[in-house]
Amino acid sequence: MIVQSEVLAKACAAARAAEHVFPEMAACEAALESGWGQSRLAEEANNLFGQKQDAGRNEGVGTLAMPTREFLRGEWVTVEAEWVKFADWQASFAGRMQILRALSAEYASYAAALRARTPEQFVQLVSERWSTDPRRAAKVVEIY
Repeated sequence: MIVQSEVLAKACAAARAAEHVFPEMAACEAALESGWGQSRLAEEANNLFGQKQDAGRNEGVGTLAMPTREFLRGEWVTVEAEWVKFADWQASFAGRMQILRALSAEYASYAAALRARTPEQFVQLVSERWSTDPRRAAKVVEIY
């Protein structure tokens, strides 16, 4: 049985150790993205955020190929993807921050998220690009 408070505590500790901004909110993002740490991606790759392999921008310990559901052109579809494998949860949070920083020049919402004053503002801005789920930010805030 999943004990959600334990998953959040573990994720929050990993986020803090990785110096992730707004670690409590980041832990809630990880809980949503990873199905409370129970997704295949979390279990086999320590990938808590659905971080895809993308032109060498992710530092990990390998790749895991598997399908995912994406919200494209107004509907949910299944697509194949390659995902970053991380050594542990802390590395997943560190990799997530690496991506946000690396892409902040390319995506204004990431740059703004890194300057956010509140956790809610952070997750709203990050969610504009991080996920294809139009309700992602609201779902994360519900967990928070």
